[in-house]
Amino acid sequence: MLAGVWLLYLAFGLNIAGLAPLVPVIEHDLAMSHSAMGRVLGVWQLVYIAASIPCGVLLDRLGSRWSMLVGAALITVSAFWRSAADDPYSLLLAVGVFGLGGPIISAGAPKVVSTWFQGKQRGLAMGIYITGPGIGAIISLLLTNAWLMPLFDGDWRLVLRLWGGVAIIAALAWAVISRFSDRTAEHKGQAQVFQVGITALLRVPAVRLLLLMSIGVFTINHGLANWLPELIRSGGWDITQASNLAALMVACAIASALVVPRLAVRERRLLVLLALFLCTSVASVLLRSPAGPGLFAGLILQGIASGSMMTLLILILVELPAVGERRAGTASGLFFSAAEIGGVGGPVMLGVLYDSTGSFGAGLGVLTVAGLLLAGSVLVLRNYVELPRDGPGS
Repeated sequence: MLAGVWLLYLAFGLNIAGLAPLVPVIEHDLAMSHSAMGRVLGVWQLVYIAASIPCGVLLDRLGSRWSMLVGAALITVSAFWRSAADDPYSLLLAVGVFGLGGPIISAGAPKVVSTWFQGKQRGLAMGIYITGPGIGAIISLLLTNAWLMPLFDGDWRLVLRLWGGVAIIAALAWAVISRFSDRTAEHKGQAQVFQVGITALLRVPAVRLLLLMSIGVFTINHGLANWLPELIRSGGWDITQASNLAALMVACAIASALVVPRLAVRERRLLVLLALFLCTSVASVLLRSPAGPGLFAGLILQGIASGSMMTLLILILVELPAVGERRAGTASGLFFSAAEIGGVGGPVMLGVLYDSTGSFGAGLGVLTVAGLLLAGSVLVLRNYVELPRDGPGS
């Protein structure tokens, strides 16, 4: 089951990151500004916000198998539609479809892990599946301009169709794995599901704070994930070099996702989270460097932070007594619905500020402040997660 989730998240990551290394050629081909491209890069998160809560409830009611197949199908449709876009509007719509399939995968993965894994294994399992998008991003960044664009005679549309093909393969693999791995635990989880109103979950102070923190984390992660190759290129690197350097950050994120969640056991989880938020604040300052040790240190620190910030927040959320395994789907949907406000705002903010100022400096300054606010919020979160009981009625 973990392998199936990982494959779906790999396809998820490929199709998120697939546009970033193609930004210059798509902007030229479709006559788009950075602001227009920022809207395209952020639109799927906007759709995601509206779709996340219904998708989370659907997962808790129907289970993960069929729901996640639907999610994979929608990601595939988005990939092939964007490859056929002939103007900014059609590209915007095509990317928006991804926002319908994405929340099913995002909310379904924590539900599968919370059903099949316990204790330290749960943290490790979350760390493993979260490497899927990172590895997908590395594949996209390393192969797109260095290998695939020359292979396809500079046709960016064929690159996007290739990523759509990967989504089809992942969907077929999930269909087989989930069918033959269908165990009592999954049926038991579905049978025990009962609806706890979203309003009731929102009454829990820890849930509300985690949702606010998720907005900040996604502002940072999605903003940099979408614009990093272009940010590096603005320092004088060519697009292939910029993509390779961006892959360094993603590689660090993968290593972080495999190591940090497993080490961040309950008693020191908040301390690790605080360290990650400070890392991303420092990184956003260092990324102003056009080259040299400052740039490399910024990429490494940001990779360490981005690889685990979201995972630790979700771990804290699903282990709250108010949530637990039975409500993991609904709570995860709520989490991603809030988080994608930042997922939209990050890419759009960086694009708009670049067009206004002519550089990424102002946008990076906003990300620095966001990281510091997140670090301060850990001190508040400590008061809530250490309470002996935290239920919907509290």
